[in-house]
Amino acid sequence: MDDPAAQNPDPDRPGGPRLKRLLPHAAPGSVEEIVAGFDLDGSADLDPTHPADRPRVILNMVSTADGHATLGGRSGPLSGPADRALFHALRLTVDAVMAGAATVRVERYGRIVPDASRRQTRIARGLREEPLACIVSGRLALEGEIPLLADPAAHVVILTPSSASLPAGAAAAEVDYIRTARDGQLDLVAALAELRVRFGVRTLLCEGGPHLNAQLLGAGLVDELFLSLAPLLAGGDFDGTPAHPNPAHPEALRILAGPLFSPPVALELLGVLEHDSGLFLRYAVRATQAGGVA
Repeated sequence: MDDPAAQNPDPDRPGGPRLKRLLPHAAPGSVEEIVAGFDLDGSADLDPTHPADRPRVILNMVSTADGHATLGGRSGPLSGPADRALFHALRLTVDAVMAGAATVRVERYGRIVPDASRRQTRIARGLREEPLACIVSGRLALEGEIPLLADPAAHVVILTPSSASLPAGAAAAEVDYIRTARDGQLDLVAALAELRVRFGVRTLLCEGGPHLNAQLLGAGLVDELFLSLAPLLAGGDFDGTPAHPNPAHPEALRILAGPLFSPPVALELLGVLEHDSGLFLRYAVRATQAGGVA
């Protein structure tokens, strides 16, 4: 997701745009009203039997109707007022927000909840003032200007298999590390377990990118998916194969990147919202494991 953290979802309407509730059917409501009614920790309307030793993981992604996750290499052009409002509202409900290093770098992530009034909303809900910011990085490739790391008010946890650390003075933010490796790669199962135990993270919102999403799903670590379908058709023959590369952004054609799941991950539709011809789908991930790759 393109990080719109400094943007007002809808400056002309308190609480942002109002969405139609198609499933389950109910009166229209603002995004914050609707999201506040969700049970994202799984204690009521979702299966509460997920392992207690890891956070409940939620993916939030945006795509065109024909499956493109970016235009011109970024997801921002796909995002409208309602999608941005959902982006903000989900951040107000979770303990931590996670993204891959490439996403953080390309989208220039800043402070997770920059608005003071929104931080007060979190406190009123019994949450910490701001979600923990988590970056997944295999090689600590975090060079270049990243506003999140430059903010002394930010608390960042880097999940990595590497024994290295950021160079001295490279980050003004408070930085901690979770180092879990398996066969030279990040052990996501162990990393999320440590995130739960060491930092008390019960709910984790993942905002991409496509490789990280696929790794989480392949390891059976995702509990639900929020998918915003922009009313756009991007076209093109970019399918991610060498014969059809995407010159703008070869690793972000769709919300998932990598080998096929075999069998596919099963989803269960929980809700549908609509605003200005865009659809906002909420799914439970019912498969406990993708079952390998084809």
